[in-house]
Amino acid sequence: MPLIPFGIGSRQRTVNAAWAAIWLATNVALSGCSGGDFGRTREDFRNDDMHRWMAAEATGSIGMKASQFQLTDGERQLRDQAYVLIEPPHARPAWKSVFGDYQVLPSPWRQKVVFDRTAYGRLLIDEPHRSHASRYAQLIEDVRDDTTRFEPFYATAGRVLDLDRKRSASLAHVSELSPRERADTIARMEENTLIVQWVHQSLERRVSSYHWALERLVIQGPDNMAADADRLIGELAALTANPPIAVQPVVGPALSSRG
Repeated sequence: MPLIPFGIGSRQRTVNAAWAAIWLATNVALSGCSGGDFGRTREDFRNDDMHRWMAAEATGSIGMKASQFQLTDGERQLRDQAYVLIEPPHARPAWKSVFGDYQVLPSPWRQKVVFDRTAYGRLLIDEPHRSHASRYAQLIEDVRDDTTRFEPFYATAGRVLDLDRKRSASLAHVSELSPRERADTIARMEENTLIVQWVHQSLERRVSSYHWALERLVIQGPDNMAADADRLIGELAALTANPPIAVQPVVGPALSSRG
């Protein structure tokens, strides 16, 4: 068997040790981030029902208790699709989202929630970009993402709310219905309608934010890409102004979707 020179073997062991140290440090860093540091959500929180909190937040914000029923597949999908539409759109380099920044958000019915239509645009403009063209590209991408998500969300909402109407009609025919079962049923229907309203308000606010951002981009860095951005924002605004589903809360007066 040929002998390996001592120098080569030493260098190999050194390289292996260096890679091991890098691997260990990376895993420690990742485990720290998944443990909830800096306000981020722990990885063990990420599960099929990770967006269940949305319903409790919506109903809790108007003084109602959340339903104790398990989520149906459709209700779970409704919440999953809703979250990406109520989460504030971000303009940030891709590397910033490596570790994630999942947050529990306040519902628009919280009195202390103040909508700032300039926040998205200021973030888009203030963050380092190679050129104004990249800012326009980010704006266009964000608007297009919202437009793409619009139809799937409302398709799911239509199915869920149709089943809720049937659920409501069946209450009168359920034998030995307990007060708690009735309360949970009504709460679940209220949750579903409030989530749809929450998304609608969020879309209205996004359109307002996108308009503000585009206006500032035009005066700070004129570009022909502004026409494409304006057209896409107009399409999203038209969709938002004419949602395929008009919902009313199961209990109480209609809640305003203007913010």
